[in-house]
Amino acid sequence: MKDNKSFNTYQTPSWCPGCGNFGIWYALKNAFTELNFDNSDVCMVFGIGCSGNLSNFLKVYGFHGIHGRTLPVASGIRLANHSLNVIATSGEGDGLGIGLGHFIHTCRRNIDITYIIHDNRVYGLTTGQTSPTSPTGFQSKSTPFGVIEEPINPLALAIIQGATFVARGYSGEIEHLSSLIVQAVKHKGFSVIDVLQPCVTFNPNYSYPFYNHRVYKLEDIGHNPEDKEKAISYALDYGDKIPIGVFYRVSKPTYEDKSEELKDKPLAEYDILDISISDLIEEIRES
Repeated sequence: MKDNKSFNTYQTPSWCPGCGNFGIWYALKNAFTELNFDNSDVCMVFGIGCSGNLSNFLKVYGFHGIHGRTLPVASGIRLANHSLNVIATSGEGDGLGIGLGHFIHTCRRNIDITYIIHDNRVYGLTTGQTSPTSPTGFQSKSTPFGVIEEPINPLALAIIQGATFVARGYSGEIEHLSSLIVQAVKHKGFSVIDVLQPCVTFNPNYSYPFYNHRVYKLEDIGHNPEDKEKAISYALDYGDKIPIGVFYRVSKPTYEDKSEELKDKPLAEYDILDISISDLIEEIRES
């Protein structure tokens, strides 16, 4: 069996000391090791932002996309070759700002990919502006008098829009986060993990001391992930106590299962030379 060092590249992570991205990096490598993956078993799609730098530090197949477009790329990769384990990862500014529309539609399609959101509640790469999950009243370079909007709740949104595995992790709980990633990858359907990822440099008020005294594990209180209404209730609970763990899990047919062209084999295994253009034209005429 491989150890997690086999997923290292020759480059050393360049995040700020104490950045929550280190915890996510370790958790991913530990999860891949537990899943007994080879480097070629995984294809990861990375977005723009501090989370996107992860593309330089994980030795797997990868695609570094443009801002807000991780999920369309990941969906395309999965549909083209669903023998790959496809994982998309982005910051909340990337994925829940410009990429929010893609998030909603990937949820409702239930494509069999895993989506990890690095949620530090601020735009860290551009040195500290308000993000879609910044709390109301949050003061930043872009909102010196405080945010007036309500923050987006990615977990409640994912559950309502059709994602079939919805969880929250915390980068300060690496072993627990690794377990969530393993469960998400094994789950058949669209899996979402929103990760509480402290930005110690540009959002110090929501750093490790803030989360360490608030997070609690849903499995410790006996939550049933099949209870959708209770899952939504926990997703809306974000205050003095913050739940982490699996909120919602249900088994449903995936987009690939329901597609006549994909259910037998991925597109990558079709031989285009076997396709008759004249037969396709005739089929179109008849329809």
